[in-house]
Amino acid sequence: LESLDLKAVIRNRQLAPLLLNLILASYQKQLGGALGVVPGSELLAAARTAERLGVPVELCDRDVRITLKRAWGALSLWRKAELIGALAASVLETPELDEEELRRLRQQDVLSRLMAELGAAFPALKTVLIDERDAYLATRVRQAPGTRVVAVVGAGHVAGMVTALRDGASADLAALDAVPPPSQAARVAGWGIPAVILAGLLAIGLRQGAAAVGDNALFWILATGLPGLVGAVVALAHPLTILATFLSAPITTLSPLIGVGYVAAFVQAWVRPPLVRELQSVTDDVRVPRQWWSNRLLRICLVFLLTTIGTSLGTMIGTAEIVSNLFH
Repeated sequence: LESLDLKAVIRNRQLAPLLLNLILASYQKQLGGALGVVPGSELLAAARTAERLGVPVELCDRDVRITLKRAWGALSLWRKAELIGALAASVLETPELDEEELRRLRQQDVLSRLMAELGAAFPALKTVLIDERDAYLATRVRQAPGTRVVAVVGAGHVAGMVTALRDGASADLAALDAVPPPSQAARVAGWGIPAVILAGLLAIGLRQGAAAVGDNALFWILATGLPGLVGAVVALAHPLTILATFLSAPITTLSPLIGVGYVAAFVQAWVRPPLVRELQSVTDDVRVPRQWWSNRLLRICLVFLLTTIGTSLGTMIGTAEIVSNLFH
């Protein structure tokens, strides 16, 4: 996190996967604390032992950014909202585990346990976060140099990897490293609202005149800009961020290429970049609601979420108004 290029994350529209990663990391850290272990400590111990013995080390897991982008892209808009809600609820809860539960959990990788639970509700996530990684890890382990290989993995991946290694089948790593583009349906839907709005304004102009077009265009500006502005204000965004949100909302809602949330987040990151200590404490801060307004990285995420939600509601109102005016 200390080397995080936040502006590049925002430019590449990866803020939602980053937020998902922060919530997952926070849950893992919280559950690890309940178990009395530091998440990833077994991997660190293995790497240090290999370094001490002069044994070459191969990092075989897939880049977490690719995994999260593939996971995020596999979900519909509604399922994404459900996932964020479920993870947020889990982060705000304090795990209460009895001795039997602790004994069982110590035999598992804590993050894989979370993934297994999510897999029941989100099958697409299980495919990306567990099944694909099992195949990826098994293939990379098989390809590792040397006649004897010691693989250190989370306990939750052992069963799937053993099956893949016994079958002898190699996964297509290039395919698993690729981030699929948006579906055709998503692209059509993304251009749907702009097409309806522009066609509606054109039809209103032809039937009712330029004055009616101006009135409807003004309504669209206010309907999309004001809710986004309110979202930025609630997030306690910088005044420049609030202004940028209001000015960009009417434009970004007519383009599927970039959302107002990313514009607002970029401006907020530019005028109030997160401090190193805030990056170090973010996985703890994400569990405390008030810290979302104090930690600069979390505030950027909050700006992104609230301006996106506000402008989305305004878009629905503006679209309904323009469509209704077609029949007046």
